[in-house]
Amino acid sequence: MSDDYKLIRVDLHSHTTCSDGRLTPAELVERATTFQIEQLAITDHDTVQAFALAQDYIEQKGLKLRLISGIEISTMWQNFEIHIVGLNVDTQHPALTALIEQQQQAREQRATLMAEKLAKAGFADCYQQAKQYAGDGTITRAHFARVLFDRGDVSTMQKAFDKYIGKGQRAFVKPLWCSIEQAIEVINLAGGHSVIAHPMKYSLSTKWLRRLIVDFKAANGDAMEVASPQMNEQQRQLLVTLCNEYGLEASVGSDFHYPNRWSELGRNLQLKSDVSGIWRHWN
Repeated sequence: MSDDYKLIRVDLHSHTTCSDGRLTPAELVERATTFQIEQLAITDHDTVQAFALAQDYIEQKGLKLRLISGIEISTMWQNFEIHIVGLNVDTQHPALTALIEQQQQAREQRATLMAEKLAKAGFADCYQQAKQYAGDGTITRAHFARVLFDRGDVSTMQKAFDKYIGKGQRAFVKPLWCSIEQAIEVINLAGGHSVIAHPMKYSLSTKWLRRLIVDFKAANGDAMEVASPQMNEQQRQLLVTLCNEYGLEASVGSDFHYPNRWSELGRNLQLKSDVSGIWRHWN
């Protein structure tokens, strides 16, 4: 790590069994404590169900971990699916509750149609098993990928996306998500801060990434994730430069779902010293 970076114990993007993560809220909190994370945001897909469960566990165990309320909202922008993280939100705000209900209905509709397409491709009863994996949490494409992987139909979960449920593949269903503007408006109403999640995962050219940032900023967006475990130095520098150029603050997050060799809570989340961290607003 060069002198231009500072080591931080903050991870503002993680998932639990309340969406497509593999750890319960309590297990995630324990793992964060083990890895000496000081501030953790649980940002499950279109749900805030895990926050109260995790906070209760922290209080019961007397842990020093600071938990930040969060959510990852799926949106559509220019025919791209863009995820917007909301941080430090009022999880009980009526506008947020209403948007979550809208998004959950869209997820259920998408899951049903996806299962029908998978059945036509020769993979029967995927919906039931995907719902079993989701439990009481939000159903996502990752649950369908896990079904195909566990059945031995694909060699990796990523292959499920590449061959069947990814964009342009035979079982893909176009989502009916809210707009970026709507997501940011609701996050702001709930007293939170909005963040462009994992900007390097959308396969956008720099020109298109700039367009996304311009529209995000015009909608009163606040920040962008500039560090995740798999980002290289060039990507980090580009994102920091864009944050400073467009007046955005920085966030960092592992997008942790379960322990694996590619991602871990708090791993490689150093922040450049010349950009402002979004967490300053609640410290």
